[in-house]
Amino acid sequence: MKTYHQKASEIQRNWLIVDADNQVLGRLATQLATLIRGKHKPTYTPSMDGGDFVVVVNAEKIRVTGDKANQKIYYRHSNYPGGLKKTPYKIMLQKHPERIIRMAVKGMLPRNRLSRHMLLKLKVYAGPIHPHTAQSPEPYALKG
Repeated sequence: MKTYHQKASEIQRNWLIVDADNQVLGRLATQLATLIRGKHKPTYTPSMDGGDFVVVVNAEKIRVTGDKANQKIYYRHSNYPGGLKKTPYKIMLQKHPERIIRMAVKGMLPRNRLSRHMLLKLKVYAGPIHPHTAQSPEPYALKG
């Protein structure tokens, strides 16, 4: 038996649309990471970016379980001394709900150069309107 390796000319990317309304953040992020990487396809090759484009709508209606809504904090650093910034989940949900999903998916991708290209295929929008109607994305039913 020979191992199959996908070639760049064989890659076929689809456009999928996912509704984040009333979805749990972590469970949604794992499924989005799988779609972006292309692991749901039989032609998956780890060294190639063969995943699909994913459009996520209604990011402002995402939910978290337990008491994470009060306890979860997002950190970032400016690389200057004392430059640690903290943002609670509730404020992040009000100001930048699309960043919540993008950061969760980014944490589930491998830490390499390829992941930066994969993350560009994730399009997240706070409301139900998105500018990708020309690509005619297919609705994707989430598992679970």
